[in-house]
Amino acid sequence: MLVGAAPFGVIFGTLAIGAGLPVWLTLGLSALVFAGSSQFVAVSLLGGGAAVPVIWLTTFVVNLRHALYSATLLPYARALPARWRWALAFWLTDETFAVVENQLRHHTSLHDGARYWLGSSLAMYFNWQVWTLAGVLLGQSVPGLATLGLDFAMVATFAAIVALQLRDRPVLCAALAAGAVALLARDLPYKLGLMLAAIAGVATGLLAEAWFGRSAAAANEESPP
Repeated sequence: MLVGAAPFGVIFGTLAIGAGLPVWLTLGLSALVFAGSSQFVAVSLLGGGAAVPVIWLTTFVVNLRHALYSATLLPYARALPARWRWALAFWLTDETFAVVENQLRHHTSLHDGARYWLGSSLAMYFNWQVWTLAGVLLGQSVPGLATLGLDFAMVATFAAIVALQLRDRPVLCAALAAGAVALLARDLPYKLGLMLAAIAGVATGLLAEAWFGRSAAAANEESPP
């Protein structure tokens, strides 16, 4: 995940400088916002002269997916002290969620999982700061860096993580539904297509889980003792 985020951070730093943002603001976005997709959206809106409420609303919609992440991790975080939950909430990202949720679900107790979660969060946070700075430094010296397709590394990383979970039929149904809706709604403003895809994926996954659960229960009842 750190390798996948590296070119993404470089591209953000490059685009931010190219959009006319000062160095301090570019680095401040990564340090205080720490949300890759929202930072890209904010840079494009700032470069286009959008009003502050529009920027707030748009980035809020883009980051609403974190509510789904939080709901998934709630059973693990519920027993943690407030100081842990505040810190881990700020550092929660797509990458951290992907590795931490898998680790907590399969391999680690809550006691050890909190430290694993914190370690993953800090590693991704400082990794993002380093590569944002690299993008700022390279932005002027390597023209056209953002057009080299380096962001494909992040796509490939997430595809590899999701692929491991598609062996579950409800998860596969959810992924197919979310992917179809995201494709059909990709032209909607304010990243609304992303939220519609998330809703469709969750609803489809719940329905599929209930359907396959009933089918399995019926098959067990019909099978001879």
